[in-house]
Amino acid sequence: MTLIKSISGIRGTIGGKVGDNLTPVDAVKFAAAYGTWLKKYIGKEKITVVVGRDARISGPMIHNLVVNTLIGLGIDVIDLGLSTTPTVEVAVPLEKAEGGIILTASHNPKQWNALKLLNEKGEFLNGEEGLKILEIAEAEAFDFSDVDDLGEIMINDAYMDIHIDEVLNLPLVDVDAVKAAKFKVVVDGVNSSGGIIIPRLLALMGVEVVELYCEPNGHFPHNPEPLKEHLTDISELVVKEKADLGIVVDPDVDRLAFICEDGEMFGEEYTLVACADYVLSKTPGNTVSNMSSSRALRDVTNGHNGSYEASAVGEVNVVELMKKNNAVIGGEGNGGIIYPELHYGRDSLVGVALFLTHLANKKMTVSALRASYPEYYMSKNKIELTPQIDVDAILVAMTEKYKNEDITTIDGVKIDFAENWVHLRKSNTEPIIRIYTEAASQEKADALALRIIDEIKAIAGI
Repeated sequence: MTLIKSISGIRGTIGGKVGDNLTPVDAVKFAAAYGTWLKKYIGKEKITVVVGRDARISGPMIHNLVVNTLIGLGIDVIDLGLSTTPTVEVAVPLEKAEGGIILTASHNPKQWNALKLLNEKGEFLNGEEGLKILEIAEAEAFDFSDVDDLGEIMINDAYMDIHIDEVLNLPLVDVDAVKAAKFKVVVDGVNSSGGIIIPRLLALMGVEVVELYCEPNGHFPHNPEPLKEHLTDISELVVKEKADLGIVVDPDVDRLAFICEDGEMFGEEYTLVACADYVLSKTPGNTVSNMSSSRALRDVTNGHNGSYEASAVGEVNVVELMKKNNAVIGGEGNGGIIYPELHYGRDSLVGVALFLTHLANKKMTVSALRASYPEYYMSKNKIELTPQIDVDAILVAMTEKYKNEDITTIDGVKIDFAENWVHLRKSNTEPIIRIYTEAASQEKADALALRIIDEIKAIAGI
């Protein structure tokens, strides 16, 4: 089955049978469930929802289905059309809307699409809210409006520019310093909306832009997850163009990766580290990332006399802990920057603007900046188990085995050793244990992962 229903929304592949894939019927059903939940729990006479989409081929179809379903429920829609996840998140509170829907499957390949659901703050719904929507969808407990009470569509295609203006107006974004640096940057927009909004932002910051895959036609030229093995084209072009750096975003522009001037990866984990280093140097405070993110953020935060905390994996969990700890910046090691000064959501535009300001102030190359941070390497593995094996029992056994170490169990089991760490998490959808390790060298990270895998297999008897 390639229809995944979770508390954070619904995603699946286009085509196929109802209930097995993201078909038009499924899109309508979950849009209706979200709209019904809003009407029931917001309790206002008139409700408005902001809707935007990335450039996926299926985008216009899913978009029309979702918008018209909301209209049928008597909900007004502010239609942003082609947009980004952070743009919709910014638009919801600015429009004083009661909610928002982003139609994107983020870094998934082109056959996927999804409905990401937002509350009135432009933030992702929490688990309790998501569960209620799933229950409404399952029961098909919808009550559509009479003909005189249908909602209305208001088209607003200005929000990418509004979003850019909001970023450029942030006190820590120094446009003059970036202009003076005269940067040349290659942008890989993976033929989605990032190909519009990132070059537009850079142009206003006085950056010379070389565009690569910036036509928003939804035909992704490579796997859209911004990992090293997918980014050979931009790595080569940065060197060929003698650019200062490369910028890569995923289709909905909430993940951000940089390429150094020599064509090497800056490291997705270090996007947040660099941005946090700059923010903390100007506004001392605390930081948060998830438990599978690099220890480098902790080191940099401590270096600025701040406090670092790790949350369970998932943007909602990061945001919740950021609010609790009054974090000045946070995010995820997958290149997701959350800067509360603008909004509580991963935002590549904020990341680009802060990073370029930092780089302009430092007056050094991107590779030199990367070399200035603590050196950590990660190894990401998984063990596939038979359905008969009790994954929870394995995690309990590992916790007992390492009970004398620094252990956290809010999200699987994380074991912090003095020089490295391992994070074990079970999949919610299949009998898999994910094993993330980090150490001072790739060899040590890989060796720790292999050791833990052997120990798990011994416990499981495989």
